[in-house]
Amino acid sequence: MLIKADALERLVAAIFAAEGCSASESEAIARHLVSSNLAGHDSHGVIRVPRYVTTLREGRVIKDQKITIVSENAAMAMIDGGFGFGQSIGEQAVAFGLEKARKNGCAIVALRNSAHVGRVGGWAEIAAEAGFVSIHFVNVAGSMLVAPFGGVDRRMSTAPFCVGVPLPGEPPIILDFATSLVAEGKVLVASNGGKPLPPGALIDPDGALSTDPQTLYGPIEGPGPRNYRRGKGSIRAMGEHKGSGLAFMCEILAGAFTGGGCAGPGERQIANGMLSIYLSPERFHSDDYFAEETRRYVAFFKSSRPASPEGEVLTPGEPERRYRAKRLKEGIPVEAETWDAIRETALAAGIDERRMTAIIG
Repeated sequence: MLIKADALERLVAAIFAAEGCSASESEAIARHLVSSNLAGHDSHGVIRVPRYVTTLREGRVIKDQKITIVSENAAMAMIDGGFGFGQSIGEQAVAFGLEKARKNGCAIVALRNSAHVGRVGGWAEIAAEAGFVSIHFVNVAGSMLVAPFGGVDRRMSTAPFCVGVPLPGEPPIILDFATSLVAEGKVLVASNGGKPLPPGALIDPDGALSTDPQTLYGPIEGPGPRNYRRGKGSIRAMGEHKGSGLAFMCEILAGAFTGGGCAGPGERQIANGMLSIYLSPERFHSDDYFAEETRRYVAFFKSSRPASPEGEVLTPGEPERRYRAKRLKEGIPVEAETWDAIRETALAAGIDERRMTAIIG
């Protein structure tokens, strides 16, 4: 089914408000989840609503949290998210880093103990809109999903990496990817009847490659919650030894360096760590060289002849912009099983069918 973005955002906000979150936090969660769907990253979109609500009810996420400063100076800070919703904590962390970068030309912010920060590209977009380059290393303490290159056992989280570059008067350049071959959310989408996984995305304990979500989740029955701890297989690292090496460094920088911890065995609170670097082009360049040279290189990059007649060379961020334009016009596709899970979550929160219909039209 297709649902208009604004209607879907209203429904998600209503669910979290009904669960006791403040209006501002409910709206932030809804805004960022729906923005992920608009960008084509359904794995980080509204499919997360039932899981978020479950973690809130179980006390593993704390509503309306504010960041606390562990240590800081003029250009750096270590901050703690107190296991608050990543959409709220992320907004606070980015705003905090940008304020330091405005004053000093650059800033480094180490964030620990945040619930799922969602699509990291969204934070880079906020920084780029403010005119700043940003670099983000992310990990998930307490999460083991990915096998390192050459192995079959889980040793890493999906460990996202992101870079955002502003381009005055034009859309920003946003590179954003999980260092696993696919994000866990994409396995979740596939398990709900969405886009199938690419060949060899998963690996069984015996080393056989797989595209079956049950490799990660174990036996699947209906649209209920998925628990990746039930599966015996792993997601594979992207890019063989190179992607595995980058994931390793994300674990070290976003996990060990922030103090939030790396992926590892045992029952631990699931939380994101994020090491973010913010740079002001204006403070590094007294002229327009950076923007002009970036534009020149973008044009040169895209002038490469396509490998196939129907192909096209795209810069990072272009596919997301195209998805956004299409889905704003046509609506966001929501798989039947995902919608059923959201609907059940809304009903459990006290939003009846009549109100749901009024919200989404």
